[in-house]
Amino acid sequence: MTDVNTRSFEGLQIPAAGTYELDAAHKRVGFVARHLMVSKVRGQFAEAGATITIGEDPLQSGVTASITTASIETGQVDRDNHLRSGDFFESEKYPTIEFRSTGIKSHAGAEFVLDGELTIKGITNPVELVVEFEGATTSPYGKGVFGFSAHTEIDREDWGLTWNMALESGGVMVGKKIKIEIEGEAVRLDA
Repeated sequence: MTDVNTRSFEGLQIPAAGTYELDAAHKRVGFVARHLMVSKVRGQFAEAGATITIGEDPLQSGVTASITTASIETGQVDRDNHLRSGDFFESEKYPTIEFRSTGIKSHAGAEFVLDGELTIKGITNPVELVVEFEGATTSPYGKGVFGFSAHTEIDREDWGLTWNMALESGGVMVGKKIKIEIEGEAVRLDA
């Protein structure tokens, strides 16, 4: 039996063309930052949404995403509150981080490199998002579903996230480079 929710593309079974939404129950929008120049702090945003449009030509696909800054979680309440404050995200003034893809730069096998624009605190800069396509299937409810993971690295200061503290031993409290790590499933809306 043919699966109407998938199709072949360069040796991959990819999702059928259509509009997909990030499944809130099956996603993680995380980040990794250096702390005190010697360790890593991991966190995530509990609230994030995305709409992914898979084109008839898969290389014409696109995504828009919105992340709620106040939903930041690092496992430490004081740090989370500091990250929500004016020193970092200014969550009351800038309630969301926005991403919009502008095109697919390249692809090889199941890896797609998206060009896009990331807006944090009202500042928009270009970013390159490396997306690993994890597979497509039909859910037990008959909906088309696909999985993906994505990552990039940014310099937080390019978005006005400049707070830091010099250390007596040299270096700074918080590294400038932030790794962004995303895992998710997307569910077809229009079928």
